[in-house]
Amino acid sequence: MQISYQWLKEYIHTDLSPADMAEILTSIGLEVDSLTEWCPVKGGLEGFVVGEVLTCGKHPDADRLSVTAVNIGQDAPLGIVCGAPNVAAGQKVVVALTGAVIHTAEGSFEIKKSKIRGVESEGMLCAEDELGLGTSHEGIMTLDASAVPGMPAKDYFGISTDCIFEIGLTPNRIDAASHTGVARDLAAYLEVHEPDFSRKDHFRLPSTDAFAVDHRNRVIEVVVENTDACPRYAGVTISGVSVAPSPDWLQIRLRAIGLSPINNVVDVTNFVLHELAQPLHAFDADRITGGKVIVKTLPEGASFVTLDGTERKLSADDLMICNTQEGMCIGGVFGGLHSGITEQTTTVFLESACFHPGYIRRTAKRHGLNTDASFRFERGIDPNNTVYALKRAALLIKEVAGGAISSDIIDSCPRPVAPFAVRLKFDRIHRLIGKALSPDTIQKILEALEIETVSRTAEGMEVAVPPYRVDVRREADVAEEILRIYGYNNIAFGDEVHSTLSHTPKPDRERVVNTVSDFLSSNGFNEIISNSLTKTAYYQETGMFQANRSVKILNPLSQELGCMRQTLLYGGMEAIIYNTNHRNPDLKLYEFGNCYLREEGQGQPLPGYTERQHLALFVTGNRYPSGWNTPAQPADFYTLKACAENVLKRLGIPLRSLTVTEEDSNETYAETLRYSDKNSLLLEVCTVGTKLLKQFDLKAPVYYADFRWDAVMRLLSRVKISYRELPRFPEVRRDFALLVDKQVRFADICRAANHAEQKLLKNIRLFDVYEGEKIAGGKKSYAVSFTLQDVRQTLTDRQIDSAMQRIAATLEKETGAQIRN
Repeated sequence: MQISYQWLKEYIHTDLSPADMAEILTSIGLEVDSLTEWCPVKGGLEGFVVGEVLTCGKHPDADRLSVTAVNIGQDAPLGIVCGAPNVAAGQKVVVALTGAVIHTAEGSFEIKKSKIRGVESEGMLCAEDELGLGTSHEGIMTLDASAVPGMPAKDYFGISTDCIFEIGLTPNRIDAASHTGVARDLAAYLEVHEPDFSRKDHFRLPSTDAFAVDHRNRVIEVVVENTDACPRYAGVTISGVSVAPSPDWLQIRLRAIGLSPINNVVDVTNFVLHELAQPLHAFDADRITGGKVIVKTLPEGASFVTLDGTERKLSADDLMICNTQEGMCIGGVFGGLHSGITEQTTTVFLESACFHPGYIRRTAKRHGLNTDASFRFERGIDPNNTVYALKRAALLIKEVAGGAISSDIIDSCPRPVAPFAVRLKFDRIHRLIGKALSPDTIQKILEALEIETVSRTAEGMEVAVPPYRVDVRREADVAEEILRIYGYNNIAFGDEVHSTLSHTPKPDRERVVNTVSDFLSSNGFNEIISNSLTKTAYYQETGMFQANRSVKILNPLSQELGCMRQTLLYGGMEAIIYNTNHRNPDLKLYEFGNCYLREEGQGQPLPGYTERQHLALFVTGNRYPSGWNTPAQPADFYTLKACAENVLKRLGIPLRSLTVTEEDSNETYAETLRYSDKNSLLLEVCTVGTKLLKQFDLKAPVYYADFRWDAVMRLLSRVKISYRELPRFPEVRRDFALLVDKQVRFADICRAANHAEQKLLKNIRLFDVYEGEKIAGGKKSYAVSFTLQDVRQTLTDRQIDSAMQRIAATLEKETGAQIRN
């Protein structure tokens, strides 16, 4: 939010410099992000002075040029060559001296001492557009005869610089979303900390005492049908106005805060919005069919053309300002194309209303509109400011556009808003603030904040908070108000440290996540973070996930963010296609994130919801890029399988204790391996199916692993990691060539071998598989190596042979394996 220093000083009389004011504002919670200098004329007319043309003669070598001698208040006049047709001796003009910069629509250039057709020129006589004071370029600008040569042009024209505060307004401080709101907070601080400052004498709001009805010839009837959405609506008619450009002072005020002037009537509504934080809307009264304003909602799907020329389909919850035939404005959000102010407007109906924040927020998000008005209405405005702002705007319109107030103020306010009653306990205020303040100090601060004291006792007080402070409803809120005005820096650090002892359950989830993140990052993976809000369409286009289990958002920001994610798969696929389209196809990605499911209520009126943490791994493209002597190595299913298993190993989970099963392909996955601990699924390693790849327009295969992290953490709580010294005795390797049925898997071989020899068998590795014509009868050949080791002694041939015989016998019994010679 932009606040003008000069504009601010119209309401608060203080000698504070902009820098000091910025420091105070930041200390009371209105953080000033930047402080910049602004001038209504680009360049501030630096290097421009008033001059008097002493002589003017024809250029000896150019018919359209004149040679002038110009007095600029120095000992000797300047010789300036001028091409303007209206230059003449005796004129008072504006001179751009050597070094001055001229800013025009075509660009900027610096005035330099030069020769023009052989005659030396030491400056330039300026036209309106070259000064930035107008658009005319027909000739040089001539000044009043009383102008003093040598006077700086910025002083002659009254050009003054301003300082603009860029305030990072927090959502709860909508009361400070205006110049008077900021001035009110500043006055509260100065009232408490500056003995010479008095709110009564140094802070004032614009007066509306001059407001009076001139006649009652143009009365517009107002009917509010939806009082929940519009608790207050006020309006007044002004007839005989003349729509034209705004006067300079009004245009300067708006330009200073980044607004473009439109016309005098619309500019007044924008001015009052930024002055008082009360959005207004001006209607052409002649376009209000039936002479009646109706505040209501229209049927679902009704069409309405907004001010930007866009036709929008309305929701049945969109509040509309209508006449007797059609909608004229989306209430509190955006005006209509056919009811606004034009150059032909002569009668204005001025609206000042208070709308329910929820209605405005949903409508603005639904239509993707974010206006200055909706910004304020969404957060809650002062309902008691409605009529005051209306009077202020009506008087300003009369001042800048003429006309007469031609109706009484119509004020529909079925439920007036009373101040919020809050009870305070002094001991609790002291505890929240961190320092014991006297009751008198507390009361003084609250009164400076316009929080009225209703009653006070030795233990505490009851206060009435004005309705414009929509964020102050509780005792803690009032304590925060006291503290920010008293000063955070005035609270000293005590000698005592108060802490709360906490117990972290083992294993520490955060530490485990960090351990795995470090492990994956060190192995070439990059972490991604996807939005937990995702497209509803993802779960309607695949049979893998159920659309009826999606947690849908009641008021989504857009159709792209309509529900909570059931899986991390789609966020990863979006990251992959984004990187692929930016020529980064070789990817290894991981993401920790929560997934959400809707659980149907079992005999309960409302459904339940579950939130579970997952870890997703993605691999696509090449494992290694091609080199001058090596071809590229594409990643495959086993690349990701190894990475996923290494994660389990890093956590100390023995793979031999897990059950590994292969799942059939489906619409989402072409192949899947599932790792389970008893009946609890820990991990799925998958190849993403062709249908899903086409959906994301991906050509390279994508491999995806999904860890059920909650299940992993439960298993870790039972895993005990022990340490032992490195073995001093050698390993022994023996190989078997096994003939097995095709349905026998390597996991079955491992399970049987471990069952046969638990003491000496340390590792099992499959190093060859053969399924050819030489082996018939539904068989295949496995070449398996077995590593044996005893940590206490060197193995003897007898021990080795005995162990291998037990393994061979068990393999034959449990898997039907036959040892090939």
